[in-house]
Amino acid sequence: MTPHASVGLAGKVTGVGSWPGTNSLESARVILGELGELPHLVELPDRGLGADMIGRAAALLVDIPLDASTTGYRITRSRGAVTKRAADLLIQDLDALEEAWEVAGFSGDQVLKVQSVGPLTLAAQVEFATGKRILTDRGAVRDFSESLGEGLSRHAAEVTRRTGAQVVVQFDEPSLPAVLAGTLKGRTRLETVPAVPEPEALAILDSAIDATGHPVMVHCCASDLPADLLRRSSAFAIGFDASQLTSSGLDGIGELIDSGKELVLGLVPSLQPETVPGWRELAQPAVTLIDRLGFPRTTLRTQVAVTPTCGLAGTSEQWSREALKLTREVGAALSEDPESL
Repeated sequence: MTPHASVGLAGKVTGVGSWPGTNSLESARVILGELGELPHLVELPDRGLGADMIGRAAALLVDIPLDASTTGYRITRSRGAVTKRAADLLIQDLDALEEAWEVAGFSGDQVLKVQSVGPLTLAAQVEFATGKRILTDRGAVRDFSESLGEGLSRHAAEVTRRTGAQVVVQFDEPSLPAVLAGTLKGRTRLETVPAVPEPEALAILDSAIDATGHPVMVHCCASDLPADLLRRSSAFAIGFDASQLTSSGLDGIGELIDSGKELVLGLVPSLQPETVPGWRELAQPAVTLIDRLGFPRTTLRTQVAVTPTCGLAGTSEQWSREALKLTREVGAALSEDPESL
């Protein structure tokens, strides 16, 4: 059991993590204003190298420096320009959060979410100096997992020091289904990337979760959510894009609920649709899901949180704000009176 498991997300709304633009302070002000009950540290990938998902990890890893190559991020022998830039950007974001936090007047019992790429997606996307994926070396994957967990433990402690908030960690694992299926391509025609067996993948994920010392949710926006593995993990909550859920995946979601896991449902489009739906239409997939699985609708209040379907960096700031407004409206409907929907 992960420490601080009493910190829950059910009945709350939050963002997945990323946000458009490059202004840390303005972004922090918006997030704290729109998501006061469960805000998150923003990620601003529009700033370029070192600010994307893997770049942020470069600032968190302990004793594993990364640099950029023509094909992606690679391990290097010493801390280079990319790792330094990633660390500088993270400090900039923390400074902005701290300033906005003080102005907003939040109290010390507030919960705040931080995000990081998960250990398996990180190992799938980072290379050795030879160009091979880290995922091809199981010992190196374990080292990455432990380093990432330790780095997040330090990161969370710094966030608490600056804000007084209780920290929830989100691991983003978009590559997890491909890691399990063995469908990742090698960097050359001769290289293969074998599938990672579920028990081994689970041990790697749990080692990172446990090393953080904080409650962890795992977010995976892929259509083939590995619900069984995530149910057996130390994560207390599982986030996914509800629009990607298929009929074949329903049993796995039911087992997640039965096991006591919280669901963090992505219900509001992260990209602006041609016709903007109302909150009732956006809430309907969650209601339908719970009804089909045979759970009481009160489950929407006790085990479900709401987010946009994915990060918002790929859309306009105008839609990002509207998406958060709709997320709040959907969350309120599900938590206040789910039986009437």
